[in-house]
Amino acid sequence: MIRIAIVDDHPLFREGVRRSLAEQPGFEVAGEGASAADALDLVTRLHPDVLLMDLSMPGNGLQAVAEIAARAPETGIVLLTVSERNEHVSEALRLGARGYLLKGIGAEGLAEAIEVVARGGTYVAPTLSAHLFLTSPPAGGQAQAAHREELTARERDVLSLVASGLSNKRIALSLDLNEKTVKHHMTRIMAKLGVQNRTEAALAFRGRLPQQERPARH
Repeated sequence: MIRIAIVDDHPLFREGVRRSLAEQPGFEVAGEGASAADALDLVTRLHPDVLLMDLSMPGNGLQAVAEIAARAPETGIVLLTVSERNEHVSEALRLGARGYLLKGIGAEGLAEAIEVVARGGTYVAPTLSAHLFLTSPPAGGQAQAAHREELTARERDVLSLVASGLSNKRIALSLDLNEKTVKHHMTRIMAKLGVQNRTEAALAFRGRLPQQERPARH
Protein backbone atom coordinates (compact mmCIF):
# COMPACT_ATOMS: atom_id res chain seq x y z
CA MET A 1 0.00 0.00 0.00
CA ILE A 2 1.39 3.40 -1.06
CA ARG A 3 0.52 6.12 1.45
CA ILE A 4 -0.09 9.54 -0.10
CA ALA A 5 -0.59 13.06 1.22
CA ILE A 6 -2.35 15.64 -0.96
CA VAL A 7 -1.71 19.38 -0.60
CA ASP A 8 -3.64 21.89 -2.71
CA ASP A 9 -5.51 25.04 -1.75
CA HIS A 10 -8.57 24.12 -3.86
CA PRO A 11 -10.80 21.74 -1.84
CA LEU A 12 -12.73 20.53 -4.89
CA PHE A 13 -9.52 19.62 -6.69
CA ARG A 14 -8.24 17.74 -3.62
CA GLU A 15 -11.51 15.85 -3.44
CA GLY A 16 -11.24 14.89 -7.10
CA VAL A 17 -7.69 13.63 -6.66
CA ARG A 18 -8.65 11.71 -3.52
CA ARG A 19 -11.56 10.01 -5.27
CA SER A 20 -9.43 9.23 -8.29
CA LEU A 21 -6.79 7.55 -6.13
CA ALA A 22 -9.44 5.67 -4.13
CA GLU A 23 -10.50 3.93 -7.35
CA GLN A 24 -6.94 2.67 -7.92
CA PRO A 25 -5.76 -0.44 -6.04
CA GLY A 26 -2.81 -0.11 -3.69
CA PHE A 27 -3.20 3.56 -2.71
CA GLU A 28 -4.13 5.10 0.64
CA VAL A 29 -4.64 8.85 1.15
CA ALA A 30 -3.09 9.46 4.56
CA GLY A 31 -3.77 13.20 4.86
CA GLU A 32 -4.60 16.47 3.14
CA GLY A 33 -3.57 20.10 3.40
CA ALA A 34 -3.88 23.47 1.69
CA SER A 35 -0.53 25.26 2.12
CA ALA A 36 3.24 24.85 2.12
CA ALA A 37 3.12 24.82 5.93
CA ASP A 38 0.56 22.00 5.81
CA ALA A 39 2.85 20.04 3.48
CA LEU A 40 5.72 20.27 5.96
CA ASP A 41 3.44 19.29 8.83
CA LEU A 42 1.96 16.30 7.00
CA VAL A 43 5.35 14.94 6.03
CA THR A 44 6.69 15.36 9.57
CA ARG A 45 3.68 13.71 11.24
CA LEU A 46 2.56 11.08 8.75
CA HIS A 47 5.70 10.17 6.79
CA PRO A 48 3.82 9.41 3.56
CA ASP A 49 5.50 7.52 0.74
CA VAL A 50 4.49 10.22 -1.75
CA LEU A 51 3.51 13.86 -1.30
CA LEU A 52 1.34 15.34 -4.06
CA MET A 53 1.51 19.12 -3.86
CA ASP A 54 0.71 22.18 -5.95
CA LEU A 55 3.40 24.69 -6.78
CA SER A 56 1.16 27.74 -6.41
CA MET A 57 -0.49 27.82 -2.99
CA PRO A 58 -0.14 29.77 0.27
CA GLY A 59 3.52 29.76 1.21
CA ASN A 60 6.50 29.22 -1.05
CA GLY A 61 6.03 25.97 -2.96
CA LEU A 62 9.61 25.66 -4.17
CA GLN A 63 11.02 26.46 -0.74
CA ALA A 64 8.73 23.79 0.72
CA VAL A 65 10.14 21.28 -1.79
CA ALA A 66 13.68 22.02 -0.61
CA GLU A 67 12.76 21.79 3.09
CA ILE A 68 10.79 18.57 2.70
CA ALA A 69 13.52 16.94 0.62
CA ALA A 70 16.02 17.80 3.37
CA ARG A 71 13.82 16.74 6.29
CA ALA A 72 12.22 13.63 4.78
CA PRO A 73 14.23 12.32 1.83
CA GLU A 74 12.28 9.06 2.04
CA THR A 75 9.11 10.87 0.90
CA GLY A 76 8.81 11.26 -2.86
CA ILE A 77 7.66 14.78 -3.74
CA VAL A 78 5.42 15.04 -6.81
CA LEU A 79 4.33 18.46 -7.99
CA LEU A 80 0.84 18.46 -9.50
CA THR A 81 0.44 21.92 -10.96
CA VAL A 82 -0.62 24.04 -13.94
CA SER A 83 2.79 25.62 -14.52
CA GLU A 84 4.56 24.45 -17.67
CA ARG A 85 7.47 26.87 -17.28
CA ASN A 86 10.84 25.24 -17.93
CA GLU A 87 12.45 27.07 -15.02
CA HIS A 88 9.82 25.73 -12.60
CA VAL A 89 10.35 22.15 -13.77
CA SER A 90 14.15 22.25 -13.64
CA GLU A 91 14.26 24.15 -10.32
CA ALA A 92 11.78 21.80 -8.66
CA LEU A 93 13.81 18.76 -9.71
CA ARG A 94 17.04 20.42 -8.63
CA LEU A 95 15.58 21.12 -5.18
CA GLY A 96 14.52 17.52 -4.64
CA ALA A 97 11.16 16.86 -6.30
CA ARG A 98 10.97 13.47 -7.98
CA GLY A 99 7.87 14.11 -10.05
CA TYR A 100 6.38 16.96 -12.05
CA LEU A 101 2.87 16.57 -13.47
CA LEU A 102 0.26 18.85 -15.00
CA LYS A 103 -3.22 19.05 -13.53
CA GLY A 104 -4.80 17.78 -16.73
CA ILE A 105 -3.33 14.32 -16.17
CA GLY A 106 -5.72 11.37 -16.13
CA ALA A 107 -6.25 8.88 -13.31
CA GLU A 108 -4.11 6.14 -14.86
CA GLY A 109 -1.25 8.53 -15.61
CA LEU A 110 -1.34 9.87 -12.07
CA ALA A 111 -1.29 6.36 -10.64
CA GLU A 112 1.65 5.40 -12.86
CA ALA A 113 3.64 8.47 -11.80
CA ILE A 114 2.98 7.82 -8.10
CA GLU A 115 4.10 4.21 -8.42
CA VAL A 116 7.31 5.22 -10.20
CA VAL A 117 8.17 7.80 -7.53
CA ALA A 118 7.23 5.46 -4.67
CA ARG A 119 9.76 2.96 -6.06
CA GLY A 120 12.44 5.66 -5.94
CA GLY A 121 12.25 6.76 -9.57
CA THR A 122 11.66 10.14 -11.20
CA TYR A 123 8.67 10.96 -13.38
CA VAL A 124 8.18 14.07 -15.50
CA ALA A 125 5.14 14.47 -17.74
CA PRO A 126 6.35 13.36 -21.22
CA THR A 127 5.16 16.56 -22.89
CA LEU A 128 7.13 18.61 -20.38
CA SER A 129 10.28 16.51 -20.63
CA ALA A 130 10.25 16.66 -24.42
CA HIS A 131 9.85 20.44 -24.34
CA LEU A 132 12.35 20.95 -21.54
CA PHE A 133 15.07 18.68 -22.89
CA LEU A 134 14.76 18.96 -26.65
CA THR A 135 13.40 22.35 -27.68
CA SER A 136 15.85 24.49 -25.72
CA PRO A 137 19.32 24.94 -27.20
CA PRO A 138 22.06 23.54 -24.97
CA ALA A 139 23.62 26.05 -22.64
CA GLY A 140 26.67 25.48 -20.55
CA GLY A 141 30.37 25.77 -20.32
CA GLN A 142 33.27 23.70 -21.48
CA ALA A 143 33.02 21.36 -18.48
CA GLN A 144 29.44 20.44 -19.38
CA ALA A 145 30.41 19.88 -23.00
CA ALA A 146 33.24 17.61 -21.88
CA HIS A 147 30.78 15.42 -19.96
CA ARG A 148 28.52 15.17 -23.00
CA GLU A 149 31.46 14.24 -25.21
CA GLU A 150 32.20 11.22 -22.98
CA LEU A 151 29.00 9.51 -24.13
CA THR A 152 29.15 6.93 -26.91
CA ALA A 153 26.89 7.18 -29.94
CA ARG A 154 24.59 4.47 -28.55
CA GLU A 155 24.44 6.20 -25.16
CA ARG A 156 23.44 9.42 -26.90
CA ASP A 157 20.68 7.55 -28.73
CA VAL A 158 19.38 6.16 -25.45
CA LEU A 159 19.56 9.50 -23.67
CA SER A 160 17.77 11.36 -26.45
CA LEU A 161 14.85 8.92 -26.11
CA VAL A 162 14.90 9.28 -22.32
CA ALA A 163 14.62 13.03 -22.85
CA SER A 164 11.56 12.41 -25.02
CA GLY A 165 9.84 10.77 -22.07
CA LEU A 166 10.11 7.13 -23.17
CA SER A 167 10.39 4.27 -20.68
CA ASN A 168 13.24 1.76 -20.81
CA LYS A 169 10.88 -0.76 -22.41
CA ARG A 170 9.89 1.67 -25.17
CA ILE A 171 13.53 2.65 -25.72
CA ALA A 172 14.48 -1.02 -26.04
CA LEU A 173 11.81 -1.55 -28.67
CA SER A 174 12.80 1.59 -30.56
CA LEU A 175 16.50 0.72 -30.67
CA ASP A 176 16.02 -3.07 -31.01
CA LEU A 177 17.80 -3.71 -27.70
CA ASN A 178 17.16 -5.83 -24.64
CA GLU A 179 15.60 -3.83 -21.78
CA LYS A 180 18.46 -4.91 -19.50
CA THR A 181 20.90 -3.46 -22.04
CA VAL A 182 19.07 -0.13 -21.89
CA LYS A 183 19.31 -0.16 -18.08
CA HIS A 184 23.04 -0.88 -18.37
CA HIS A 185 23.46 2.08 -20.76
CA MET A 186 21.58 4.34 -18.33
CA THR A 187 23.81 3.26 -15.44
CA ARG A 188 26.90 4.18 -17.46
CA ILE A 189 25.34 7.45 -18.67
CA MET A 190 24.52 8.59 -15.13
CA ALA A 191 28.02 7.70 -13.95
CA LYS A 192 29.63 9.63 -16.81
CA LEU A 193 27.45 12.70 -16.29
CA GLY A 194 27.77 12.57 -12.49
CA VAL A 195 24.01 12.56 -11.85
CA GLN A 196 21.65 10.45 -9.75
CA ASN A 197 18.65 9.77 -11.99
CA ARG A 198 17.48 9.76 -15.60
CA THR A 199 15.85 13.19 -15.41
CA GLU A 200 19.07 14.81 -14.19
CA ALA A 201 20.94 12.93 -16.92
CA ALA A 202 18.77 14.46 -19.62
CA LEU A 203 19.05 17.91 -18.04
CA ALA A 204 22.83 17.62 -17.91
CA PHE A 205 23.01 16.36 -21.48
CA ARG A 206 21.06 19.40 -22.68
CA GLY A 207 23.24 21.72 -20.60
CA ARG A 208 20.40 22.78 -18.30
CA LEU A 209 21.74 21.31 -15.05
CA PRO A 210 24.32 23.76 -13.69
CA GLN A 211 27.72 22.17 -13.25
CA GLN A 212 28.04 23.34 -9.66
CA GLU A 213 24.72 21.73 -8.74
CA ARG A 214 25.65 18.24 -9.87
CA PRO A 215 26.55 15.60 -7.31
CA ALA A 216 30.28 15.00 -7.00
CA ARG A 217 31.60 12.14 -9.07
CA HIS A 218 33.33 9.33 -7.23
